[in-house]
Amino acid sequence: KVQLVESGGGSVQAGGSLRLSCTASGFRADRYDFGWYRQGPDNKYELVAAVVTYRDTSEPNYLDPVKGRFTISQDSAKMTINLQMTALKPEDTAVYYCAIDSVALLPIVRGAGSVDYWGQGTQVTVSS
Repeated sequence: KVQLVESGGGSVQAGGSLRLSCTASGFRADRYDFGWYRQGPDNKYELVAAVVTYRDTSEPNYLDPVKGRFTISQDSAKMTINLQMTALKPEDTAVYYCAIDSVALLPIVRGAGSVDYWGQGTQVTVSS
């Protein structure tokens, strides 16, 4: 059984930093995209950061509002996906979910049913 377990959420003041981690267990695949969603309005989830693999090239992609502030990375040996968040703003407040998909992660989804694997979520709260 595949499990994604997130950690690292919390509360910070604006301008602060947090590092989210997601550890995958029971997962094996030749190729996959991985990333982090957060819940936005209308019960939709927006893809904040992802590493997209096309042919033999992998590149990070970021939602415009977080470019330059968030960095996504992976420790392949530990099957851990990280999201380093800096210069946090109150509008970054959300529940963040890590996700893995063997085909592609869409920019907007309606939840866990839209991707292959989905974490339980971790709360990030940024106060002004």
